[in-house]
Order: sequence, then C-alpha cells, then structure tokens
Amino acid sequence: MRLPDSDVLRRLGEGRPVADVAREAEMSTDEFESWWSGQLASRLPDTKGTRTVGASVEIMRDEWGIPSIYADTEDDLFFGYGYAMAQDRLWQLDYLRRKAMGRLSEVLGPSSLDVDIVARTVGINRIAVDEITRLPAQTVSRLKAMSRGINAAMQESSAKLPIEFDLLGYAPEPWSPVDSVAIWAEFRWYLTGRLPVIALPELAKRALGDGPLYQAFLTGEAEEESILSPGAYPSQRSKTQRVGEVVSDSSEGQGSNNWVIGGSLTESGHPLLASDPHIAFGSVSCWYEVHLSGAGFNAAGAGYIGVPGMLFGRNERVAWGLTNNICAQRDLYQEQESEDHPGQFLYDGNWEQATTIEETIKVKGAAPVVKQIRFSRNGPIVDEILPAPARNTGPVSLRWMGHEPCDEITSMLNLARAGNASEFRESLRTWIVPTFSFGFADVDGHIGYQSSGHLPIKEEWGRGYRPGWDSDQAWQEIIPFDAMPSIADPSSGWIRSANNRTAPEDFPYPLSGVWSSGYRAQRIRNMLEENGSHTRQGIARMQLDTMSLRAAEALPGLIAILEGTTDPRLHEAAGHLAKWDCRMEPDRVGASLFEVFFEHWTNEVSAERFSGESVALLAGATSGLSTELLTKEAHGWFENGDRAEAICRAMQGAIADLEGRIGSDMAGWNWGAIHKVALRHHLSERGEIFERLDRGGDPVGGSGITVSNTGFDPNYMAAMGANFRLNADLADNPPGLWAVDAAGQSGNPGSPNYCDQLPEWQVNRHHHLPLDRKSVEANARNTLVLKKA
Repeated sequence: MRLPDSDVLRRLGEGRPVADVAREAEMSTDEFESWWSGQLASRLPDTKGTRTVGASVEIMRDEWGIPSIYADTEDDLFFGYGYAMAQDRLWQLDYLRRKAMGRLSEVLGPSSLDVDIVARTVGINRIAVDEITRLPAQTVSRLKAMSRGINAAMQESSAKLPIEFDLLGYAPEPWSPVDSVAIWAEFRWYLTGRLPVIALPELAKRALGDGPLYQAFLTGEAEEESILSPGAYPSQRSKTQRVGEVVSDSSEGQGSNNWVIGGSLTESGHPLLASDPHIAFGSVSCWYEVHLSGAGFNAAGAGYIGVPGMLFGRNERVAWGLTNNICAQRDLYQEQESEDHPGQFLYDGNWEQATTIEETIKVKGAAPVVKQIRFSRNGPIVDEILPAPARNTGPVSLRWMGHEPCDEITSMLNLARAGNASEFRESLRTWIVPTFSFGFADVDGHIGYQSSGHLPIKEEWGRGYRPGWDSDQAWQEIIPFDAMPSIADPSSGWIRSANNRTAPEDFPYPLSGVWSSGYRAQRIRNMLEENGSHTRQGIARMQLDTMSLRAAEALPGLIAILEGTTDPRLHEAAGHLAKWDCRMEPDRVGASLFEVFFEHWTNEVSAERFSGESVALLAGATSGLSTELLTKEAHGWFENGDRAEAICRAMQGAIADLEGRIGSDMAGWNWGAIHKVALRHHLSERGEIFERLDRGGDPVGGSGITVSNTGFDPNYMAAMGANFRLNADLADNPPGLWAVDAAGQSGNPGSPNYCDQLPEWQVNRHHHLPLDRKSVEANARNTLVLKKA
C-alpha cells in the first residue's frame, strides 16, 4: 500500500536515499520524479487575483517575481511588504529567526548546536527582546504591520507550507516584531563579530613574541589605498594612536564594492552609482528586492531578508549603496581569574563578582543542552566560540558595540525617503552597528560618502587581546558623527570603497580599522581614472573585472624562482604563468596555477613558524606576508634561508593538487574547471533530497581579491562573493534602479523565480526596477489585490 505523502516526506527529510524511500512508497523512478515535481509545484503561493486579508494593498510582480507594493497608508504598505516577503521566503524567514534566537537545534538536531551556542553566548536573543522595547513608536508600528502581513501569508499557506517544513516535520510559529529585530541583530554580528581577526594575531603573538616576526605576520596588502585622501577630514584633534591597519584575513572575499561618479565624468552629465555586496552565495538569496510606493515612500532596492528597509536602493531623488567599513566595533579581553577568588574577575586592583545567566537549548532527538553564560564587566565569556586553538588561554570576554542600544531599522526606512544627499547623510546620524561605508548621489548632481556607526575611542592600538583588568584598556567615548570620515563632492569627481583603508594614518581619530587588502579599491580607482566619460553600461562592465593585482605583484619573483629549477613541471608552470594576463577568467590556466599555488604557499609560510592545528588556521592570515615573500626574502621568516625551496615545494603541491582534480594535462587546467559558482541550500548537507534544492555549478571568473568577487572554499568552489549587483543612473527619467541577484526572488524550489537570475548574473545583465506606475504596470506579469473585509 502506498505511503501517505507526509510519511514519504518525513523519511526523505531524515536523509535517507531517494531510491530507498521511493521503493518503500511503491513508486517507480518516474513516478517519484512526477510526485516530487508535483509536491514542489503545489506549494507555490497564488500571486494574482483578489483576496480579503485585512489590508488594502496592490502587489504587482514583474517577470523576475519582484513585487511593487502599492498602498495608501503605512500600515497597509508594510502589511503588503510582509505578505509578499512571506509568499516568497517563508521557510528562510523561519530559518533566520531560529538562527538568530539560537533555536535551530529544535528542528535540525545536534548538528546545529554550535550555531545556537554562538547566538546564545553573544546574546542575540536577549538583544532583540530588549531592543524592541526601545524602538520609536512609528518603527514598532511598521514592524507590527509587517508581522501581520507575514502571518496572513503564513496562515494562507498552512495546508501547503514550503517543502522544507514538511521534510523537517514542523510548522512555523506566528511572526512578531522581535523576530525581525533578532534577524537584524544577527546580521550585525555576522558583519562585525569576526573574532578570528583578534584571536589569530593573539595566537601568533604568543608563538612569535611581540617583536619583528609578529609585525611581519601582520603585513597587509596595498596598505596605502585609502577612501579619504590625506587632509580631507571633517575635524582636527591631536592623537597618538594608530588609525588602523590592513589585515590579512582568510575571509577576504566577505566584503563589498561601491563607487559613485559625479556628472563631470559621465556621459549623461548626471551621477552614476554602482554597488555589490559580497556575502555567501546560496540558492535562496539573503537579499530581498522590492519596490515600495505609498505613504511617503517611492523607493526600490534590496534589504536584508526579514528586515524592513533597503540597504541598497534608489528613490526619485537619491541612490545609495554601501560596503562594510571594517572598523572594529568589538574587542576581546583576557580576564584574570584566581582560584582564591572563584567566580570573580580582577579589575583595577579589585576582585569583582561575575554574573551568570542560564540558557537552555532544545535539541531535536536529544536532551536539552543547558549553558551557563558568565559575564565580566566587559561582557560575556566567549572561550567556547573562539577558534579551537584559542580556547585554552584562560577566560576571554567580549565587548561588542552591538550590546549597546541600537536602532538601524529606523535609519534604513528614513534613507528611503531622503530628498537629497544632505538628508541622506543626516539619516545616518543615529546608525550604530555595523559600521558601513555609504556611497550616495542625488539628482541635483551631488555625490557623497559617509562612514556610519559608533566607533569607540581606544587609548592603545592592538589586534590581540586587551587586559580585562586594566581600566586604561576600557573603551572611552565614541567618535562624534560629524568627525567620522566623510566626503562631499570631491574634486576628483568620484568616490570608491572596497573594504579598504578608510583614512590615512594622519586622520585625527583612531578608527580601529582592520581593513581588507586595497587591491580591489586600487583596481576600481585605476578603471575610474582611465575613463573620463562613464556610462551605466560601462560601470556594469567594471563590476565584472577579474584583474588580480596580487598576481601582478607576485608573478615576477615567482616565475624567476621556478625558471631557476631543473624540474620540468615547474618550468612548464612558469611558462603558463608568464603568458597569463593576471585575469581570473574561467579559461585561464595561469589563474588556476596561481590561486592553487598561493593556497599551498600560505601553508608553507605558516608552517615555517607555527605548528599543529595552528598552521592551517593561521595560513589565511599570512597572505600579505606571503605575497611579500614572493617578491623578496624579508624579515628572516625562513630561518634556514630556504624560501626558494619552499616556493618550489608549494608549486609542486599545487601541481599535484590540480592533477588530482583535473588530470595531468596542464594545458587543460582552466580556472573554470575548478572554480564554479555554487548556489547551495541551507539544508543541502542533510541528505540527498536536500541536495536537489541546490543550483549552480557553472564556471565563474574572479577570486576573493578581484572586483568581480568570487571567493572560494577549500575545493575552490565560489562559495562567497558579489551575490547582488546594482547600478543607478541619476539621469534616468522616469527614475529607476538596475540590479541582478545571483539567485532569484523566490525561495520556493518549485517556482520559476527560484535561482532564475543566475544566467543573468553571470554576464551582469541587470533588470530594471522602475519607480513610475506606468512602467510598473507595463512590466507586471501578475497582480494581486488585497482587500479589507
């Protein structure tokens, strides 16, 4: 007798092979495929017609499924916003709120326990519950309306929820405003936590000492490439602290690009803006594209899913984008605890009692896990969530700006209503976390840059742990908003940011910068300066640029050493590298050789001074030093002077690696053979049926340090990069925005808009999001009218 659908889905959700479950359900292969397709299709929401749901809203969707939402009141507009979002992304919404609140293990079991422990230790759940009580009444009202819309769509789909719910055997709980706040708080942590940036230098310092070798370890790349020019500062103040430094970071690709060009350098005579955030690729995008019209709003763009507002967008008068400013908004403190004073931490010569809270994490299929979270005056003790080699140095606490009262949701909504560049900048005054680099332009021809967020002033600079017992190491006041880095209508005619240095070392305030390499920013600057008449199509081509400036810097020294050996395979590799144009294009052999070599080379550099599990952990943090060591012998890093031998050894390892992946013919080692864009579902590691929700696998250009950003995982797949790109031409009339997502608008695997933008993203062919109703109506494929009873 054939099994009920619910039983089939449950067995598939347990990770059992599809063939086994089909046999148990007495289905042939063809019957199963037909059944599975039917299951996916049956769960799609109805996006046309008329229905009564308690709000007056019109939702028109274009061919990409992107909604234009029209309403006369704020309540109705935000109801429609939540309703459309839940139609598209209901399971993703639930996944992200559970991740934020530390509740994934309830539905996914022990495999998600580490993620929940991070959330509960940092206290994302506690932050959200507290923050919702302090938000302005209007923001809370908008969040409530959005929640009602999400819940209305959730109720409508209750009989046929997105497939993930039935595979995992649970249903979503009603949505509340605190869920949206929690998702935003977790995104703050994702962008600003980055504890390895502090923990790894601390481990290196303990191994190398605080001398020349440690300073060599901290070497950055393209350090001089700054957003602000020398002297272009909003205030003056004497200081002795470092402004910051470029760091080597294994998560180099986790960043963004943004640039804005004034009308004097554009063909149209009006400003142009380009922006592309770099974040993990996935089959369901973390961005939600939308056009909101009514109640004082007329703006299109993309915001973080689950949160109202647009981080990237355009209204009738202003366009904007951003990058992560990567100025430290957190510190790790080494605490001093004595056996004579159990449960107490030393501070300023006195022993202070720690506070403790208990967090209980429910775990599917296992007993609940109870965690005691201890706090010093600096913050929670976070040893358990540090990289493994850093967990045994004694208690380490976290001070994070995200634990302070924050409200960026209000700012985001105000940005969308700004009437000019000045009003846009003013909307950022109350922004706390993350610290972003906003670029913006208006129809009057003004362009601008503003570093947002609260940056604590620290009397001493350092990237390792700070002594938690020393009051001089505590945070002081924050940098005033009007003293933060900013630019207005520069004489150069352009502004660009790419997670690079914000300001030179003579900036009057310490920024605690831990910036990415300046290579992307340098390349963008080069392209901006090469052309005096830019167009929207031209800046779209710039976003696809794959020039590796790291390779351009390192190749001469590398080739010289390889050519000086007697190994024929090393000579062959040198020949391919010599012919390579340093572009990370899918058809380039040199690209594969260099990137795989560099991975092996950083491990060689790390192994020279570190041991055990620290070698692999610290390798990614030596990229700046590794690049320098390809150009010359420096710092006495290689004790026995065997730098050339180590370089050859790394290339031999790379050759063996590529032979195992592609074959022995070096001429066929194209970058695209190993570097492919992977759109993986959040659940794809849980079994065969979930792998069917993955998409992608196509060759892609770029790397973690190119403008066309596609960082890679240990298998060289493009796991992270520019998953969303947008352009705006302030000359457009009627006004609108141009954008493309690497995935698509829908999170429903049976939808035609599930990952349908990937082919467009590959060639950076943007769709248009118009702001005028006539164009919206002309583009509409489906229209849904919501009515009150």
